Amino acid sequence: MKRLAIYCGSATPADPVYIESARGIGRRLAERGIGVVYGGGRLGLMGAVADGALAAGGEVIGVIPDALVSAEVAHLGCTELHTVRTMHERKQLFTDLSDGFVTIPGGTGTMDELWEAMSWAQLGYHAKPVGLLNVAGYYDLLVGFVTKMAEVGFLRAEHREILVVDTELDRLIDRMAAYVPPRTIVAMGAREL
Repeated sequence: MKRLAIYCGSATPADPVYIESARGIGRRLAERGIGVVYGGGRLGLMGAVADGALAAGGEVIGVIPDALVSAEVAHLGCTELHTVRTMHERKQLFTDLSDGFVTIPGGTGTMDELWEAMSWAQLGYHAKPVGLLNVAGYYDLLVGFVTKMAEVGFLRAEHREILVVDTELDRLIDRMAAYVPPRTIVAMGAREL
């Protein structure tokens, strides 16, 4: 994997574990020679990931809607900064520029990006791994919810493995590199759905 899209929050939580881990994630990706594709912001976890990668000599590609550039939250130190009109264009460019997706702590925008990456994989719009780095137990309840979706039958067993979850970045990346995409909904017949 040459580039990973990193989905994360633009907020700065009170607990420093989130900012410190985000900065460390950026640094570690650069050390592994993996470029960062992210939301293009300079604030919160977004800025910390970018700063960590840049400080370690890594590639950082930001993708930001023009409305946020106007609000002066763009990270102008990125290797590349793409300005788009809509969030849909932003997510499509994340997909086009990356070899996989890693979600770290964030809020509703981060969840939107994660669910879309999973949904597109399930449908067959991409065959890229979707990782979830569960920093400090932040996503424990979400992981439980995904398990519940599978138990109830809203998430097919073969699609449960689309979301690769781990608490350690290096292990998560290694598991994502070994990811084998499941049979997609588009490839299934109506009887299987």
